[in-house]
Amino acid sequence: MSGGTASSARPLLEWLLALHPDTPKTRAKQWIVAGRVSVNGQVIRKPQALLEDPGGTLRLLERQSTSLDCGEGWQIHPRVSLLHLDSALAIVNKEAGLVSVPAPSTDLSALSILQDFLRGQLRVADRSVGGRTLPPVFRRLNLLPVHRIDQFTSGVLCVACNPVTREKLIDQVRNHDMKREYVAFIEGRPPAGKGTWRDLLSLSPDEFEQRVISQLPTWPSGEKIQEAVTHYEVMETYSMAAADAFVTKLTLRLETGLRHQIRIQAAHAGLPLVCERKYRVAPDHGKGQVRLIDFPRQALHAAALTLEHPDQPGRKLTWRAPLPKDLRQLEHNLRQRSGKAAPKHQAQ
Repeated sequence: MSGGTASSARPLLEWLLALHPDTPKTRAKQWIVAGRVSVNGQVIRKPQALLEDPGGTLRLLERQSTSLDCGEGWQIHPRVSLLHLDSALAIVNKEAGLVSVPAPSTDLSALSILQDFLRGQLRVADRSVGGRTLPPVFRRLNLLPVHRIDQFTSGVLCVACNPVTREKLIDQVRNHDMKREYVAFIEGRPPAGKGTWRDLLSLSPDEFEQRVISQLPTWPSGEKIQEAVTHYEVMETYSMAAADAFVTKLTLRLETGLRHQIRIQAAHAGLPLVCERKYRVAPDHGKGQVRLIDFPRQALHAAALTLEHPDQPGRKLTWRAPLPKDLRQLEHNLRQRSGKAAPKHQAQ
C-alpha cells in the first residue's frame, strides 16, 4: 500500500463535518459519542477514529437511536454511577444506604440524582464526567421508576425515560422476562449446592414488611398473597471459629420479584442474610448461624440485570455491577477467618 493511500484516511469527525458543514464541531462530536453516527451500518463512537472516505455509507441516525456510551460507568454522584442511558431507559449502579426513588423520609434517591444530572443541576465531582456535555436530547427526559432495590442493598437499577417505555419495562417485570441476579452472604449453609426457594408471601398493608404464609387461608382475608420463587447456587462457604458455624456466599436468580423477597425467603429457610435486621426469626433447622459478624447492612448486592430493549424487540441487554468495596472487604475478612486464599478468578 502506498503512502498516498494511507494519508487519505481522516478522522470520523472530519467526514461528518464535511457532510454537515453548518454543524458546530462540538455538536458533531456529541453526535458521535452518543452513538448517532454509523458507517456501513456500524455505529462508531470515537470522533478521532481514522477512516477512508465513507461516501454514502456515513449516516446520522435519528434522535431515538441516541445512546450514551458510559464505558465502565460514569460516577455522577458519590453514591451513583451511570451505566447506560438512551431515550428509552437508564441503568444505574447505586450504593447501599440510598433509596431507589424519592420517599416521604427523604427526597434524595438514585432517581432524583440521575434527574438532577440530566438537567445540569448536579455538580459532578469526577472531572472525567463533569467535563463532558450531554446531548440536548437527554436533558428533556422525564425519569420514571420501573422497579426498586432496598435502601441498604447495592447494585443495578433500571429507570424508564418516558411513560411508553415504562409500561413495556413493567410488563417485562410482571411477565418475569426481566432477569435479576444477586450476590448474598448468608449465615449458615444450605443443604445442597443448588436449590430453589418457593414460598407464599403476604405484604403488610403499609407495604413495609413481608410474611411467609404456611398455607392458604380458608376464609377471605383481603390479603394479597403471591408466590415468591428464588433460585440459589453456592459460590463459596466459610467456616467460622465456633463449631458448626458457617457463612455462605450465594448467587441468587429471581424468578419473581416481590418486595424483600430474598431477605424473607433466606430467613425462612434458616439462612438469614449477614446483618439482616428485619427478618431474623427462622426455623430450628438453621443450625450453626453466626450472629456476630461486624457489618453495617444486609449483605446483598444486585449484581446483574438483563432485559429486552423496549424500543428494539429481540435485543437482549445485560449490565453488571461488581461487588462494592464493603462486600469485598467482608469477603476478605471471611476468607481470613476460614484460612482460605482468594481465588484467581472469582465469580461476582
